[in-house]
Amino acid sequence: MSEFVHLHLHSEYSLLDGACRIRDIPKKAREMGHTAVAITDHGAMYGAVEFYKTCVAEGIKPIIGCEVYLARRTMYDRERDYDSKSYHLVLLCKNKTGYENLSYLVSKAYTDGFYSRPRIDIDLLKTHSDGLIALSACLAGYIPKAIVAGEYEKAEEHALLMRDIFGDGNFYLEVQDHGLRDDDTVNHGIRELSRKTGIPMVATNDVHYLEKRDSEYQAILMCIQTNNVITDGRPIGFETDEFYYKSTEEMAALFADYEDALENTGKIAEMCSFDFEFGVTKLPRYRPENGMTPSEYLRTLAYNGLEKRAADGHLVFDEVNTREVYVERMEYELGIIEKMGYSEYYLIVWDFVNYSKNKGIPVGPGRGSGAGSIVAYLIRITDIDSIKFDLLFERFLNPERVSMPDFDIDFCYDRRDEAIAYVKQKYGEDHTAQIITFGTLAARAAVKDVGRALGMPISEVDAVSRLIPKELNITLEKAMQNDRLREMYDDDPKVKRLIDTAAALEGMPRHASTHAAGVVITEEPVTSYVPVATNGGVIVTQYDMDTIAELGLLKFDFLALRYLTIINNAELQIRETDPDFDLTKVPVDDAATYDTICKGKTDGVFQLESDGIRQML
Repeated sequence: MSEFVHLHLHSEYSLLDGACRIRDIPKKAREMGHTAVAITDHGAMYGAVEFYKTCVAEGIKPIIGCEVYLARRTMYDRERDYDSKSYHLVLLCKNKTGYENLSYLVSKAYTDGFYSRPRIDIDLLKTHSDGLIALSACLAGYIPKAIVAGEYEKAEEHALLMRDIFGDGNFYLEVQDHGLRDDDTVNHGIRELSRKTGIPMVATNDVHYLEKRDSEYQAILMCIQTNNVITDGRPIGFETDEFYYKSTEEMAALFADYEDALENTGKIAEMCSFDFEFGVTKLPRYRPENGMTPSEYLRTLAYNGLEKRAADGHLVFDEVNTREVYVERMEYELGIIEKMGYSEYYLIVWDFVNYSKNKGIPVGPGRGSGAGSIVAYLIRITDIDSIKFDLLFERFLNPERVSMPDFDIDFCYDRRDEAIAYVKQKYGEDHTAQIITFGTLAARAAVKDVGRALGMPISEVDAVSRLIPKELNITLEKAMQNDRLREMYDDDPKVKRLIDTAAALEGMPRHASTHAAGVVITEEPVTSYVPVATNGGVIVTQYDMDTIAELGLLKFDFLALRYLTIINNAELQIRETDPDFDLTKVPVDDAATYDTICKGKTDGVFQLESDGIRQML
């Protein structure tokens, strides 16, 4: 029997829809004797890199794809009763060009086409189809819908259009059988369409969970998404429990009469070969306007900064820390910065910090490992003299460091967005993006969400959730050490079902949001490297912070700090009676300040206000 490959699969990153945990997908593939598997989440590529790494680690070939939404007309049409609905289409990457095109398509679906869901259209497909294989999708695809409606001519017309767009051998007609009412009608129609047009068929299962017994868990996820209860019936489109990861034998039994449909899955898998590139830094460019190279310009700024710091009294040379000591340390750092290719990184940070200070936007003095750089101090990225305070530059940047350097820059809470807007204006909207983060179904939240989906009374759900400790990273497994919770679990079948279901879904991503600080700046448009989405009107990468770093892109931290706003307001009030007051001139060894700190009177003092820290003080 020819090898079968699953080419239509929804992971946990088809948010509150797919119930296949990425960590388990390649293990299941190997268990079934499969050598490859695809990921085709709805409308987004959130899990693509994690899926790729997990598959490679298990010796399974990863196929990167997405089930996109195709607008009924154009992606810019927004007539509620008509354009809120769309068609499904599966796209798979054959190579790097295909990945870049898919990344562009799913990005445009969010930034330009979003209406009810992220949408692309035929015109966009025509210009970005290279390197992609397309499958006609499930019952929600254009062709299946046309067949069910009895519109065979429209189905044929669309199939031929797709073949023209993607080219011979790159478009396939999907046959699926989940025991749904319209499956037989669609499959017979597709077989006739294939015979008439010569467009090949491919057998897929619309995998939303790995084991048949997990069908209820996926149904509960859907109920959480739609705010329904499972007692009202299975979600529309998932009325059976056949959306699991089927074996080759099970698929062969379903599609023995469909010419080459099973064999074509293996052919498609062989055609797809794309690898992510890890560990290669992809820095954005900073081009000085004076014709200097970035390294020359950074050196000039550093030497000028040395003189300015000395002239304004912030830097005082003495017998130990002489001018020569500063110059020697500065030259040492500049050599490492240039050798490692980070001159432009320093200049980009200097540029937006300098802009902010010139605009009167309060900027923090610097913290974290970046405060160990004397060059950063001299060019006023930080206001901390790393030589005076004996701080190590190597904690921030050295040839042995594996992870990328990272300046933590604090901005006034009220005006941080001005700094981000400047960066977008300077480097281009399509070269900048904020970073996505995912909220997950944590223990207590999972219990409450699942309880609602099961239709349980709120009082009964709360009785269970209250017994889960409010601890960081608490899991239901740990929570079950509570004797009362264990007793309820053992004695009450409803509580057992609630906890078992919540435990099965615990940790899955629930929703996407925006990272509090991270901004990516890229040399080429962001979508050349990673897909983007929109979140509350903000353009964000579809990969999280750690994945962005693994792919070699540089994150810049724009941290919004309310305390800077409070300090700035206080400083302005003081100047009403003391116009010469300058916060930077307050001595760092002020005795009264330390007396106050030592008494633990640090409410409202950044990083010194928690109960534990105040007790220590």
